[in-house]
Amino acid sequence: MERVPVTKILLSLHVLAAIVAIGPVTVAASMFPPAARRAVPAGGHAPDASAVSTVALLHRICRVYAGIGLTVPLFGFATGAAMGVLGSGWLVTSIALTAAAAGILVAFVLPRQEELLGQLKREQVVEHRNTAQLAMFTGIFNLLWATVTVLMIVRPGSTTGA
Repeated sequence: MERVPVTKILLSLHVLAAIVAIGPVTVAASMFPPAARRAVPAGGHAPDASAVSTVALLHRICRVYAGIGLTVPLFGFATGAAMGVLGSGWLVTSIALTAAAAGILVAFVLPRQEELLGQLKREQVVEHRNTAQLAMFTGIFNLLWATVTVLMIVRPGSTTGA
């Protein structure tokens, strides 16, 4: 039986962590703004409890999977080190974009979700511009992750021939 190289194991863990952790955050974060808008009925009535529960669940998914998402760069650094590509331009760019995405998630997306959820729970008015702004930050977060994914697949200067 042939031994599997450590780089293949690390790369597999890195890709699995990205799928399992980042996927749910991008989906739940994208669903949050429209769900928050739907939770506020027309006519100034109190928010629907079921809709508020949905918004709370989406926020919890974002928070929990953001924490789990820390494994993605950890496995990524380990994989890059094992492959000897830590200085490669595509990887440095991916690291910078990953840091930017994490910064946007922590500084803009999660706090705004928390704020909107609090407003819904207190039966306060949720302004459309606040959900639109959250949607914008979420879109930037998702676009950064999509760019990182493309860089990881294309890898300029790759020796895989893909």
